[in-house]
Amino acid sequence: MRAMLIAFLAMAVIAVAADLALDYSGFATAEVTAGPAVRN
Repeated sequence: MRAMLIAFLAMAVIAVAADLALDYSGFATAEVTAGPAVRN
């Protein structure tokens, strides 16, 4: 039971860290899907 809870916690931490890293590096959804004709 303890191992499963630690795994769920690790999964949440990795997901949040990946989201922040991708947003910071310029791979946010708004930046990827917007073309050059779209004003930000």
